[in-house]
Amino acid sequence: MPRMLDVSEDVRAEIGDAEADRLLVGDSAPGSYDCTSCRTPGDSDQERTSTVLFVGEETAVLAFAHATCIPSQVVQVAEDQLQGAVRSITGSEPENPEGLMPEQAVLGITSGLVLIEDDLRPALVVEPTGPIARPGTDGSGGDQFLQLLLEQGFQPTPHLNRLPGVLPGWSVLLAMGQLHAVLQPGAGGGSPVAWWQAHQPLQVTDGWRTAANKSQSVLVFAAPAGSIGQQPREDLLRDALDKAAVNGLLVAATMPLAGT
Repeated sequence: MPRMLDVSEDVRAEIGDAEADRLLVGDSAPGSYDCTSCRTPGDSDQERTSTVLFVGEETAVLAFAHATCIPSQVVQVAEDQLQGAVRSITGSEPENPEGLMPEQAVLGITSGLVLIEDDLRPALVVEPTGPIARPGTDGSGGDQFLQLLLEQGFQPTPHLNRLPGVLPGWSVLLAMGQLHAVLQPGAGGGSPVAWWQAHQPLQVTDGWRTAANKSQSVLVFAAPAGSIGQQPREDLLRDALDKAAVNGLLVAATMPLAGT
């Protein structure tokens, strides 16, 4: 059975038609892999998988990722990072190709109730574990997380006095009282795809779920790495959000609730 691989035209152009075809029929692709984006296991026999080609000045490394994490693409990286990856791949280090991106950030999500316009609103707070680079770059341009979200339609949030605008095409997927994913519009108007997806469904409180079902929407706030942190109480979470907002480090959107 052919593996469920996605090979973009850019990747095909770099590796050649023959190698791309071998990948697609399963001759040179691993069945299981560690996702180069989220670093959790994947299986190209069971789930859609992206081929990601990391290219340096003299070296190229082919890695694999969940298609729900990142699309198939060519990524330019520093040669010294690639050399480290090659050493790990050849067995001198017990790591897989994702080791070539040691600073790869993962999106963390915290749920909580936030008081806005005299009503407790269900909210998700998204904060990466590290700086986010623009896809296809080596990260030398600095943290692009907020800029990328602004380009997607998130709004700058200098305070939490009013509800953010609805972001068309995006939604929050809740099923059986658990948080599964934040969905974004598919390419070319296709079916929604996961912008963030829980490796295991996340439990939310009864109060959060009740508020979400009441409003049929969820507020999604996002801030750069280190802006919010893991807050043990909702009042501390609100304080951290207010601080990030005042410092110009917060963007937000209202998203419809999908599921119950």
